[in-house]
Amino acid sequence: MSEEQYHERVNQLLSALRDENEALRDHAAASLGQMGLEALSGLIGLLADEDTVIREAAASAIVRIGPAAVEPMIEALTDDEWAVREQAANVLGKLKDPRGVEPLIKALKDKDGAVRSSAVWALERVGDPRAVPGLVEALNDGTLREDAARVLKKIGDVRAVEALIDGLLGNNWMVRRHAAEALGKIGDVRAMPSLIEALKDEDWLVRRNAVESLARLGDRRAVDSLVPLLEDENEMVQETVEGALASLGWKPQTTK
Repeated sequence: MSEEQYHERVNQLLSALRDENEALRDHAAASLGQMGLEALSGLIGLLADEDTVIREAAASAIVRIGPAAVEPMIEALTDDEWAVREQAANVLGKLKDPRGVEPLIKALKDKDGAVRSSAVWALERVGDPRAVPGLVEALNDGTLREDAARVLKKIGDVRAVEALIDGLLGNNWMVRRHAAEALGKIGDVRAMPSLIEALKDEDWLVRRNAVESLARLGDRRAVDSLVPLLEDENEMVQETVEGALASLGWKPQTTK
């Protein structure tokens, strides 16, 4: 096949990615993936297509190219088009290459929410503990905080617990709220003293989340610290404490 024929074949396959027939799109994506870097520039161009299906088909083809696509996708994370940055993050997540971790951490601060969400998803797929500090900081982001807390739990790294404890004792009330929750989901007993301290937090939701997390840890040593919150000024906290104490086997009649 001559170079001209080769380019024509690439262009035909790129056009086929726009076909309504899903099987044909899949075949085109697989074929383009096998063609490697020669097809990459055309595929990157499709990452900005207005049609989501086409963007995802192009991304799928790039994933099939494999490790050779990592550096171009890292570069694409700084593209002017948000859709290109979003799909580049998705591709890096699917490739699970450690080279993508630091650029994806930077993408957690992208100006576009869809790109930031894709970066969290990608970091979850890669599962590299280097992402922990950036994910803890992402607990500040209303778009990301739930996903970030979930990924921190999944990574389950020592640094995740330590960073979340730092967040729980920090000045940002939103981080404290989500750190109090995430520590319970991770379930590491090292968090217990800090969660007990958080029962005195000025923010009622931090207190409630800390109560729930202490219940998850299941350590009866938390009971004495929980009982005073039966008189908390917030009814939601009171109700949560009642449930937590019950789960820990505490009964009112056993107290003096």
